Amino acid sequence: MGALDRLAELGLQLPPAPQPVASYVTAVRTGDLVFTSGQLPLVDGALGVTGLVGERDGDVSPATAKELARTAALNGLAVIDAALGGSGGLDAVVRVVKVTGFVASAPGFTGQPGVVNGTSDLLVDVFGEAGRHARSAVGVAELPLGSPVEVELVVEVA
Repeated sequence: MGALDRLAELGLQLPPAPQPVASYVTAVRTGDLVFTSGQLPLVDGALGVTGLVGERDGDVSPATAKELARTAALNGLAVIDAALGGSGGLDAVVRVVKVTGFVASAPGFTGQPGVVNGTSDLLVDVFGEAGRHARSAVGVAELPLGSPVEVELVVEVA
């Protein structure tokens, strides 16, 4: 079963690939690797939630941030699909190599790994064992546009 079939089985579909909001490209392919730029949890081109993530003093709960990380990952998959020609390009992914997740964190929040699990879990759901990857989950003071999360993906393609 291909990645797009698996997404459909999960009740998901790829959104249109987000466009750059500054001077960069959304993905670069070099050899058999595709690197995405940082992806925000945009839906229809807008952030539905902004602010810092935290259990006590945050604007965004860790559970909400985890769902946002899943949305950001879905945007990353859309970017990869577009970089590979669209219309099923995502099925050329052999494995997910690396995920870097950034979490705009309220002071004292140390649950970044749990938030970035939103991305990791989606990738395993879509690609199975080939979706297991190396990962960094980093807490930061602010992210672009006030986003609570940002995700970068590196995948190997055939």
